[in-house]
Amino acid sequence: MAKVFCIDVSKCSGCYNCQFACKDEHCGNEWMPYARTQPLTGQFWLKMEEHIQGSRPRLRMHYIPTLCNHCDNPACIEAAENGAVYKRDDGLVIIDPEKSAGQKDIVSACPYGAIYWNEELNIPQKCTGCAHLLEDGLKPRCVDVCRTGALQFGEEEDLAEFIAGAEVRQAEHLPRVYYKGIPG
Repeated sequence: MAKVFCIDVSKCSGCYNCQFACKDEHCGNEWMPYARTQPLTGQFWLKMEEHIQGSRPRLRMHYIPTLCNHCDNPACIEAAENGAVYKRDDGLVIIDPEKSAGQKDIVSACPYGAIYWNEELNIPQKCTGCAHLLEDGLKPRCVDVCRTGALQFGEEEDLAEFIAGAEVRQAEHLPRVYYKGIPG
């Protein structure tokens, strides 16, 4: 079954809980075989894009949570050697922390800028969709802490209604993160 992330930008209040929760889950923790510890600075596997439109007194802001798109056609898999990046049966794209050592080209292959280089560990890293939590029947941390319901994660068929009215970024890579409510 294919999992997807669905993000309703119109519900996002810009609280940054998702970004903080991701850091909390992955800094100082190793979730092998999916991820080694994330550095305290320089990486946001889920980060908030802040968009400001207009000027005072007519100022409008919106926030867009961005993360790995877990593409169906991932450029990172093509750039990786010896199976260092793979796609799980549930659709999550994972960088193997051991096989990917020294493969800096994986970082530049991502058209979304969602892969980071961990200089200390000499490995590329990115959102794992909290694969380690999914194994225990839990949600990804970012989704779990979203109090407005802006972030959803689940089976593609269960979220089909949301997906029908949503858009993706850079469609040629067949991303699995769907956005709704992005202001024009």
